[in-house]
Amino acid sequence: MEVTGLAGFGGSVPGGARLHLVDGVSLLRPEEQVFEAMLAGFANQQLARNLARTTVEGRENTVKAFTAYVNAFPWQWAPAMVDEWLGDLRSLRDLKRSTIRSYSEAIRSFCHFITDPLYEWPETCEERFGTHPIQIVHEWNTAVHAQDTESDPKKRAFTKAELHAFFEHADNQVARIRAFGRKGWLPAFRDATLFKTAYSFGLRRNEIRMLDAADFGVNPHAREFGQFGRCQVRYGKAKKGSPPKRRGVLTVWDWTPEVLEEWFTEIRPLFGVDGNPAAWPSERGLRIGCQRLNSRFGAYRDALGLDTGLDLHSLRRSYVTHLIEDGWDPRFVQEQVGHEHASTTSIYTCVSSDFRTRTLRRQLDATIAAALDSRKGMNA
Repeated sequence: MEVTGLAGFGGSVPGGARLHLVDGVSLLRPEEQVFEAMLAGFANQQLARNLARTTVEGRENTVKAFTAYVNAFPWQWAPAMVDEWLGDLRSLRDLKRSTIRSYSEAIRSFCHFITDPLYEWPETCEERFGTHPIQIVHEWNTAVHAQDTESDPKKRAFTKAELHAFFEHADNQVARIRAFGRKGWLPAFRDATLFKTAYSFGLRRNEIRMLDAADFGVNPHAREFGQFGRCQVRYGKAKKGSPPKRRGVLTVWDWTPEVLEEWFTEIRPLFGVDGNPAAWPSERGLRIGCQRLNSRFGAYRDALGLDTGLDLHSLRRSYVTHLIEDGWDPRFVQEQVGHEHASTTSIYTCVSSDFRTRTLRRQLDATIAAALDSRKGMNA
């Protein structure tokens, strides 16, 4: 097959064979070089769809891992190969269902790309290797996505007692480190405040991490909260191909402004934050990293003997659960956490048995009272 040596000419499409193979040059390692060209074209196609670079890189790494496992190039793949690979991932590595699904979707997307005639890879492979790639991921060898959530069933919200103990432990660590005159009390104070803020506004991990000091402001309808009546989330969870979703979250608890006021006026300046807009500055960089948050949270949880079903995202689950238990309107809670559908918010709601008992008792008492009033009316 003849291919042009100049990208963008000859009617080529982005990601196509004509853009990634050079005309008139004999390939020294044809199989490897064609595969690398396929990956480059696939990356271009995914980026053209406005997918995040992390998503594109993750899919590329999955394709490479599968290729290494089957020891075959894409034009040699067969459905049985992906069956064996996914089976091994489940049985030997015990990966989560959602992870398995993401891997199979990466292979499906790649195969869809290299089998599309518009990109000319089938013709290229037929010319060079006497065969062509096929789609190897089908509905009969992948799981159907039938549920709204596939999260680990161990994941749950804090009870109010557990949450109080967690925050108290975080505060005690600050006092302990500071009392011994050791370095590290400032980061411990920062993390304790960050955890409380994540719960106060029901934020995801990256949402809380990416906050700037300027993202807090006045709620004109609740001025009693002062300068911390509202939190502007700028890095909300994005849909595929879309930028981060923004939302404003209103302060609901009266203790939140006091916590933030102390942090921003007394403690944060001690980090030497001149020119750093981050709400939670790092000792060595612009802002704290996700791994540091996870490790601190896990250390506090384990020290208290709490189960591993509680993670950083449990603060968000707890926010939803506790508001619902306290009688807040479900629609308000949905808007606060930025869920498009009420069904998503309901998944986050882990109401306690005590709450259900109180709700049941209230409804039964109301029914009995209504029945007694009706009987009195009949006897009158």
